Amino acid sequence: MKRALFLLSSCSIALAGFTVVAETETASLECRKTTTFLAPIDSPDYRKYAPDREVQVLHLALDVTPDFKERTVAGKATIQFKPMIKPVREIRLDSVDLSVESVTSTERVQNFQVTEDNIIVTFVDEIPPNKEASVTVAYHAEPTQGLYFRTPEMGYKDGDTHLFTQGEEIEARHWYPCFDSPNEKFTSEITCRIPKGMTSISNGRLVSEEKDSATGLMVFHWSQEKPHANYLISLCAGYFKKIEDKFRDIPIAFYTPASEINEAQTSFRDTKDMLTFFEKEIGVPYPWAKYSQVCVNDFVEGGMENTSCTTLTDNTLFTDATENIRNSEGLISHEMAHQWFGDFVTCKDWSQIWLNESFATYYETLYNEHKNGRDSMLYELYGRARQITGITNDVNAIVRRNYDNSHDMFSYLAYPKGGWVLHMLRSQLGDDMYRRCIKTYLERHQYGNVVTDDLRSVIEELTGRSFDQFFDQWLYHGRQPQLDVTYSWDENTKLAKVTIRQTQKVDENVVLFNFPLTIRFKGKSGSTDKQINVKEKEEDFYFPLESAPEIVRLDPEYTLLARTTFRVSTPMLYAQLADKADSMGRLLAIEQLADKKDKETVGKLKKTLNDDAFYGVRIEAARALRSIHIDEALDALLASTKQSDARVRHEMIGDIADFYADTTYKSALDTLEKEKNPDISATAIRGLGGYARPEVHDTLIKFLNSESYRNELAVSAIGGMRSQDDPVYIAPLLENLSKHQDVYTSRGYAQGINAVAYLARNEEKKDAVRKFLVDHVNDKKKTVQRAAISALGTLGDPEAIAVLQTFASASRETPERSAAERAIADLRAGRKPVDDFKNLRQELLELQKANRELRKDLDTLKKTTEAKAGTAPADKGKKKGSTSKK
Repeated sequence: MKRALFLLSSCSIALAGFTVVAETETASLECRKTTTFLAPIDSPDYRKYAPDREVQVLHLALDVTPDFKERTVAGKATIQFKPMIKPVREIRLDSVDLSVESVTSTERVQNFQVTEDNIIVTFVDEIPPNKEASVTVAYHAEPTQGLYFRTPEMGYKDGDTHLFTQGEEIEARHWYPCFDSPNEKFTSEITCRIPKGMTSISNGRLVSEEKDSATGLMVFHWSQEKPHANYLISLCAGYFKKIEDKFRDIPIAFYTPASEINEAQTSFRDTKDMLTFFEKEIGVPYPWAKYSQVCVNDFVEGGMENTSCTTLTDNTLFTDATENIRNSEGLISHEMAHQWFGDFVTCKDWSQIWLNESFATYYETLYNEHKNGRDSMLYELYGRARQITGITNDVNAIVRRNYDNSHDMFSYLAYPKGGWVLHMLRSQLGDDMYRRCIKTYLERHQYGNVVTDDLRSVIEELTGRSFDQFFDQWLYHGRQPQLDVTYSWDENTKLAKVTIRQTQKVDENVVLFNFPLTIRFKGKSGSTDKQINVKEKEEDFYFPLESAPEIVRLDPEYTLLARTTFRVSTPMLYAQLADKADSMGRLLAIEQLADKKDKETVGKLKKTLNDDAFYGVRIEAARALRSIHIDEALDALLASTKQSDARVRHEMIGDIADFYADTTYKSALDTLEKEKNPDISATAIRGLGGYARPEVHDTLIKFLNSESYRNELAVSAIGGMRSQDDPVYIAPLLENLSKHQDVYTSRGYAQGINAVAYLARNEEKKDAVRKFLVDHVNDKKKTVQRAAISALGTLGDPEAIAVLQTFASASRETPERSAAERAIADLRAGRKPVDDFKNLRQELLELQKANRELRKDLDTLKKTTEAKAGTAPADKGKKKGSTSKK
């Protein structure tokens, strides 16, 4: 599963590992770290383990009839099973909010009971080990999780009506009874009954499609004939259109809601190439009957790797007008890699989720290298490393059992950090041995469950080497090395000295690391690599060389995840920046040069921005100039806007907007006049928000009411209005949002809701905005609903508390209840929004003025008092004509 809330853009990875563009539909976040509360250490719930398997599930058959208008589902679930070791008289099925109509079985049923979390079936007699039996549960439900409807009654487009399911981690139990744990694998089939004109997509192969003469419904029968985990069961049904192809004799298809089929090809186009690459790289043929990808409206994740039929967010769709700024490559390759890592071989429990997600993340990176070259792959790793090492308050290990709930395990640890661990592993093993180990690991555990030691044991078996320490320090302990490195040259002895200190805090959570490291010395006599092993807290290393090197590069092939401080001389940085053969060296040189403020450095970065062959280096040069933030840096940016690569152009427009000057304002206007790429135009629109000029008002209103794909230019105008922080925008924004909700995405509309509340927060009369927000607190689109609830807190109107209290008093914890609780707390505390920079600055100025006036009054009072007492010291010790300063 890809924890990407929105489309991963290929142009910008370095800030935090993944693109984050404020207040746009192109924002991306692959993983999220949540604040949780662990059970006490002396509680049995402190550590989590896979549940016992008293029975082996053999097969699951679902027969479901959804009601799209009522958003309900009626179904029958038949589960075939056999007791494993001991006789069984009772089974417990996971089930939440299912209305059970009947329970029947091939064995005699004594009784069944429905609890909050289970359906407990008690048999008259014990079922002996290995005897096959089945239970059938007839039920109906109105799911709030697990199965999601998208209908016109909810505000979605007429003609795009559909539903989708989401199983991971434990949502399947909300729409059918099951054994809902990844350590249970079985075959499955789904029969889906839907109105004529609709289609369905599910796991495996389509056995039949026919009309039921009794009901007039179309009956789709899908069969998944190889075992998989319960959370991978999927059903999508509704008005979909598709494009299709074949990979060898395997059908491949890409579905979208009917109105969005024109954008399908841009996301589907690399599918066949990815399958070809993965089969060759992994060494194991694609293991399933077909591969379908289904885009759905407001998917709850970025993507989900259901067996043979991945579900994707519709935010991955884009038009060719964005050039190379957007692509679906990362998301599509990530979910496809899961068909091997996660589906074919599945983690035993959620403590081992890295075996699913880290592999998918790393093979996404390997495909990037295959398609776009090694520099692109290294740039991706560089961005992810900066994200990982930038998190300084987390000492959790990748593999651990002390988590609060399974959702906690889907963090950056399971995605980019685990991917980096695999990159280090591949680097130490070598490409060929790594491939051999992975192929053996998959074949040995095919269609089964795995734990981390299964991977380690295969590697040790095939290499003869111990990998206990590698797995212990990188997977079972937290963090990564924090290195402070210094270099010096002794001309007399012709020795280069490199001192390496590990400065991370070492305790029971974080170890002193032991790792191989290459140091490359480049000079007039050529290039030489020196191999060392770092294992001490501080070590000095000496290297005899013919002459002083011009460049010293740590880890030149980029195979170590570490937070490294290695300051070298400016001439060395300039030489490194000019090294055309070393893109990583140029990136690292730019990182240090961004701290300098001199004109020569600005000139070097300007040249790099215009001449470097790799787009990622040009992007980082632009960012460095923005960071330097002197007039010459702005001039360099403005003189370098003619970039053929849209990703660099896009970056530069945002960087220029971070300067406040007439030239940057004119640059934004020039961009809007000439630029045809809508993503770049959107960035320029947002950049205008920093300028309080009458013509900016007119421009923002114009784009607010413009038409664009997914209304993205209007959303950018909303971002600009929010930056303006001028209540004059409240009325036009309210009018636009009230009339045109149907043209916004859910996220775009939510941004509009938040903006109008923010703009009105200091107004005396808030009735119109409050009414608008209250009208949306029961919106059927959850994103919009939560935005409206949160916005009532932003608005700061105490009259909203009564409405919010109805959500805050809900008995079950929900995102809506949490949003309402936070909003009420804000209102009752009278707390102003933390991002109210404009008013905070004004208040600070007023306080400073009042303080100066008070000090002046005190000084006057003091002098007056002293004068009356005859003790004024004004002339005491003071020479004629002198002045004093404070």
